[in-house]
Amino acid sequence: MPRNQFQRMVFAFLTVLITVHAYVFFSLYVVNGNALMTVNGTSSVISAIDHQGGVYMFGTYLPIWTVVITEFVLAYALELVMGSPCSFKLACRVFDPQKSNPMHFETAVICATVTLMCPAMSFIAALLYYPYYNGFNIFTLFANWLKLMCFNFPFALFTQLFFIQPLVRTLFKVIFRKDIANRVLEAKAA
Repeated sequence: MPRNQFQRMVFAFLTVLITVHAYVFFSLYVVNGNALMTVNGTSSVISAIDHQGGVYMFGTYLPIWTVVITEFVLAYALELVMGSPCSFKLACRVFDPQKSNPMHFETAVICATVTLMCPAMSFIAALLYYPYYNGFNIFTLFANWLKLMCFNFPFALFTQLFFIQPLVRTLFKVIFRKDIANRVLEAKAA
């Protein structure tokens, strides 16, 4: 798919843009929705978030757009520095990209990315959303990290394999259709 650094950055940007919105929705609505509605006495999650003054982050309540931007910046940086390069290397340990079925290799890259990014982003989320009411405790941080990984890993693997990556690959093909067509012509000429 991506053949140069610019294309890799666009691919990572699209992936993280979709993924961060999916995770914020998953976390707020699916994982914490009922608790938010019960605590705030509302009938919808968005009303509960508005009622409490935003989303709890950094020991205070912030608007939801702040949460999305913060998670996007952190996830994009982590994806560029660790996720993409390391997942490709891990997939190459199992499959030869030149000889393997492209679908198998892409699936291996996706699985490796989830295996790397889920624990890393879950740890960052455990820090960002840490309950500072009674001070800081390393055991509480560790317990929150494990809890988040248990929630996030199945969701991450499912959504990346069956929804996010197919969508990102389709968008990538539309954005870089001329480059892809030129590559096909070069391959046929060779």
